[in-house]
Amino acid sequence: MIATTPAQFLQAFQQLPPDPPPRPLRAVFMIEPDHFSVSTETTADNVYMDVASKADPERALAQHRELARVINACGVPVIRFPGNADTPDDVFPNNVFATTPGRLVLGAMRHPLRQQESQRRDIRQFFTDLLGYAQHDLSVIPGAVCELTGSSVIDRRRQVNYCGLSQRLNAAGVEAMHEAFGFALSWQFELQPDEYHLNVVMTILADRDIILCPSAFIDNEVPKAIAIAYPDRVLQISPEEKASFTGNCLAVTSKDVIISATGLQALTAGTRRKLEDRGLQLHAVAYDEVEKAGGSVRCSIGEIY
Repeated sequence: MIATTPAQFLQAFQQLPPDPPPRPLRAVFMIEPDHFSVSTETTADNVYMDVASKADPERALAQHRELARVINACGVPVIRFPGNADTPDDVFPNNVFATTPGRLVLGAMRHPLRQQESQRRDIRQFFTDLLGYAQHDLSVIPGAVCELTGSSVIDRRRQVNYCGLSQRLNAAGVEAMHEAFGFALSWQFELQPDEYHLNVVMTILADRDIILCPSAFIDNEVPKAIAIAYPDRVLQISPEEKASFTGNCLAVTSKDVIISATGLQALTAGTRRKLEDRGLQLHAVAYDEVEKAGGSVRCSIGEIY
């Protein structure tokens, strides 16, 4: 089912099977920021980009490799692919490539440069030839715009997809994702006009704890409904925390959360304490150079299930 209102979502959510088994990550993949630069094409609908500051490719690459090292130290294998100077946003592969067990899903990207990323033969062949995954290409669906786990946030355990409508995701894209991943429930709602991806304003950590910024949603009933669905598991962040990429973090295991140093510094002491009290360990990585491109650590990590 694809819900379009808070009431529809809550009714469908309450009918989901109780306590499904967790879905652990198999590995992650990343694309290194070779010849790192800030794209001029995608600035029109990404207010988080810093086009005024000069990019430092060597610093971006060093930060990216440290991020990979920290993930690997948490016990999660990391597969790295080279970047391409002609597609500067490819450092954020989760927008373009996503997986569900046995299947590679290719996004339907809004911007032409990002559309080029999905044509990479090496990444496609890694999943299809080496891992044996089937391929499901959403870019061939007429009218669909869908930037996968940038524009949506997935509760993998319950197979629920939260879909933030924006210039990077439309209703046709929600429907395409719902079918491709085989979700039990998808819920589409509108983000504020200056938001481009849901994963900047919301994250689900280890399928149980949620961080979100209520002001980023047009309908304030949306975050209220999420809080009802996950009682005592939703932590709200401020617009200032969101702007520092506090919400763009990712749990790579049931307890290990990767967050940028910028995001952790902006996180209030109270919220950090609540996360740690729930058994989550925060691993901070300096990532401010890559963040100039308008995304943070979560955007840089593609999950393999």
